[in-house]
Amino acid sequence: MDCMWINAGRGRWQALLVVLCLFQLSAVTGQARYSVPEEQAEGSFVGNIARDLGLDVARLISGKARIITKGSRQYVDLNRDKGTLVIKERIDREELCRKTTPCSFSFEVILENPIQLYRVTVEVIDINDNSPSFPKDEIGLNIVETVASGTRFSVDTAHDPDVGINDIKKYTLKHSDHFILEVQRQNDGGTFIEMVLQNPLDREKEDSHTLVLIASDGGEPRRSGTVRIHVTVLDANDNAPVCIQPVYKADVKENSPKGTVVTTVGANDADIGVNGDISYSITDITRGTMPLFEINSKSGEIKVVGKLDFENYKTYQINVKASDHGGYTDTCKVIIQVIDENDNVPTIQLMSLSNSISEDSPPGTTIAVVNVDDEDSDRNGVVTCSINNDVPFKIESSLTGYYTVVTDNLLDRESISHYNITITVSDQGSPPLSSSKNITVKVSDVKDCPPKFDQSEYSVTVPENNSPGYSVFTLRASDADSGQNARVSYFAQETETSGVAVSSLVSVNSDNGVIHAVRSFDYEQIKWFEFNVTVRDAGSPPLSSVATVKILIQDQNDNPPQVLYPVQTGGSLVAEMVPRSADVGYLVSKVVAVDVDSGQNAWLSYKLQKATDRALFEVGLQNGEIRTIRQVSDKDAVKQRLAVIVEDNGQPSRSATVIVNVAVADSFPEVLSEFTDFPHDKEYNDNLTFYLVLALAVVSFLFITCLVVIISVKIYRWRQSRILYHSGLPVIPYYPPRYSDTLGTGTLPHVYNYEVCRTTDSRKSDVNYVHPKGQSLISVDGDGTDTPQVDTVLSRTCSRMSTLVSEKFFILSIHCSGMESRDCLRLCSLSV
Repeated sequence: MDCMWINAGRGRWQALLVVLCLFQLSAVTGQARYSVPEEQAEGSFVGNIARDLGLDVARLISGKARIITKGSRQYVDLNRDKGTLVIKERIDREELCRKTTPCSFSFEVILENPIQLYRVTVEVIDINDNSPSFPKDEIGLNIVETVASGTRFSVDTAHDPDVGINDIKKYTLKHSDHFILEVQRQNDGGTFIEMVLQNPLDREKEDSHTLVLIASDGGEPRRSGTVRIHVTVLDANDNAPVCIQPVYKADVKENSPKGTVVTTVGANDADIGVNGDISYSITDITRGTMPLFEINSKSGEIKVVGKLDFENYKTYQINVKASDHGGYTDTCKVIIQVIDENDNVPTIQLMSLSNSISEDSPPGTTIAVVNVDDEDSDRNGVVTCSINNDVPFKIESSLTGYYTVVTDNLLDRESISHYNITITVSDQGSPPLSSSKNITVKVSDVKDCPPKFDQSEYSVTVPENNSPGYSVFTLRASDADSGQNARVSYFAQETETSGVAVSSLVSVNSDNGVIHAVRSFDYEQIKWFEFNVTVRDAGSPPLSSVATVKILIQDQNDNPPQVLYPVQTGGSLVAEMVPRSADVGYLVSKVVAVDVDSGQNAWLSYKLQKATDRALFEVGLQNGEIRTIRQVSDKDAVKQRLAVIVEDNGQPSRSATVIVNVAVADSFPEVLSEFTDFPHDKEYNDNLTFYLVLALAVVSFLFITCLVVIISVKIYRWRQSRILYHSGLPVIPYYPPRYSDTLGTGTLPHVYNYEVCRTTDSRKSDVNYVHPKGQSLISVDGDGTDTPQVDTVLSRTCSRMSTLVSEKFFILSIHCSGMESRDCLRLCSLSV
């Protein structure tokens, strides 16, 4: 339906009558179309409406024909007397349609009695009534003289409001010997003008040039516009700015406030300093663009400065020129798309909310009630409500505009202790608008999880010699519950390991699970032990779990090597004897040492630290054997003193030193004569005599005890044989296996018997060595008879022991010469 405006001078009854008639009119009776050039004078003929519509002038007069227009302007008037249309006021096509073609306007002609309505369309034909014009009357260009031939300089285009053939068709550059003009037509119909340097500039010859750029249209008569271009030749700016992108595309919402950043253009200039500074400017002069956008000349940031209306303009195109101080420029295109908006955002109002819910709540429990609303209408006001899918909740519609959030699955606080629920409401506009509201729901705990250790078994290494209270290890147990249900305590189970209570070795802090050593550990006494630790929560009823802790004691190098052989005595001068006929590699002695540590701390090595003659002896690095490394000669001293150091492989290493005295001689008297030169004080001799007498008494006691035991065994066996004899049972004689010489055991393979010739001074006595004798005390013949009898064997054994004891102590007296009392006693004990 069209609304009709009635002139105020006419009566109200006429206006009402016309309106009622228009409502009853079902369709336009006819149409007419005319063309008229713009800028026609008032009263100019447009067309014969009566003839074209098939009406007579009388009908126009009787029907009171008149024109109904839309808007406030009426360009055409109706002459009813002649049935013609004439120009009522000046028509400016550029004002009416801008660049839109074809350009036309429409109006209706209405007649009464009966009512008839005709549609008339008038096309306005463009005439060449506008000359091309440039944004400025003059353009200044600063060009460096070193710019290369072929360099392009963009120039602002001219604007002609006319269209078609009357628009700008040609650009001409005059008064230029150095530049030519290139005009490029863009896809959107726009024009891009560049001046191309054809001949190099020389500032020394001519420091400025004045050019005239002429823009001409194609109308009749032809119109043109000019702009003067002043070129100033500068020195040395070698690089022109280059736009980062030739085309920028940006979207901006309609109704965006002033200052909204649309996009930022950028250009790079390889120059530095002032020659590298780039300024940006908008060169496009299309109507409707300049008042809406502005660009920051320094940053290239394009902002909205006017009100954008999607219904008015959907797309804007801006040409941005990047210029440096040397006159170089580059141009990029910015295409701005205006996005239509759905102006009203739907709202969410939280009516009810439960901040906490028990983890054992059944599905369907209500959490929250919300009300949603949208002030828009139609599809823009129709809303849908939803929540995020990663939560065990769902949303249900109850009343119109009301939604409830309920649980959808069972909850587990130990898995997730709280949930962030996002309620989203969206309309059905294009594009749709939405809003959201976040609510947080905490899951309250129910006692259902026992505490757990990180591991079921722990193995911890502790170095020995630790200080009491040393922190060995920290146990970690966690309880998935919360609050009082998650508070845990640690307890060590009381057990014994190797007969020692665990509580005497370690203690466990019940609050933090720290294991402390109660005492210092000794690897040589205990190498490892294990115990169980229980963790218990504070819930009701309490839940617990157990972990096994194994503590390994790590050995430290805290024990030096101990020399077992040779036995160290303070005054021992002769321990080993080497004949002068000994060959190379002769085994002189062997140093035997042990280390109670373990691992590499117990790996021993032997080194010769000091010797009377280093060229005569060497010590095995691993076995401690002392051997000759050359042939012994008569020139070698009889008395040789070797210092052997024994080191372990610990860090730091520990060591022990043993002194080995070696006599190089072929006979024992020679050795004695060498060692008689050393003085012995009376106190030392008294101590030596005391210990020798004590040792002899101990040996005699052991001999008598042995003799008593043998006699007792003999009597016991005799009584057993008598019992068997009287019992009448057959007797199966038992004979012991063959015995070897009882004195043939020990570290030496044979027993040596010595013939001793002693004088008043036993230290000067000659000792004759006799070959070893190995005589069996008891032998068994093939027929099972004893040969010789036991009594004979006992008597011989006792006699032999007496002789050996006497001989042994004589030799001991020689070896103990010059020793300290305790060392001599130790030697006597080992010999016995």
